[in-house]
Amino acid sequence: MDDKIRLIQKIGNDLMSLFHNLALFGIGATIVWSAVHEYLEMVATGHATLEDILLLFIYLELGAMVGIYFKTHRLPVQYIIYIAITALSRHLVIDVQMVTDNFHIYLLLSITAAIVLLCLAIFILSYTSKKFGNPEDDSRHLEKDSLGER
Repeated sequence: MDDKIRLIQKIGNDLMSLFHNLALFGIGATIVWSAVHEYLEMVATGHATLEDILLLFIYLELGAMVGIYFKTHRLPVQYIIYIAITALSRHLVIDVQMVTDNFHIYLLLSITAAIVLLCLAIFILSYTSKKFGNPEDDSRHLEKDSLGER
């Protein structure tokens, strides 16, 4: 009975790994497809605005996040925050041109405050990662120690 359970678990793990890799390839292909589409639109218009360039940076950061997730099987939270900062910056650049009343001023101040908070979050995550490391890193060191490696 134990062998059947192990076989079922192995098949389940293999199917999940296959789904995981297919989903990552699909997401990566969608990011590349969207970035190429936007780039070709910029080429067709003959120029790129700051809004377009920031959008390309968002695609670049998304691609980097998928690549890191594919290699390490860890979701880099810092990349998600970088993407959020870039998206908010892009929104801020677009909305600055339309400021006419108090509502828009408060919206711009809120977006700016959100960007500052996200920057503080990046600082805290970077500091704690350097100071204390990651729990996954500790388990890797324990595995190496048990194998007699260093």
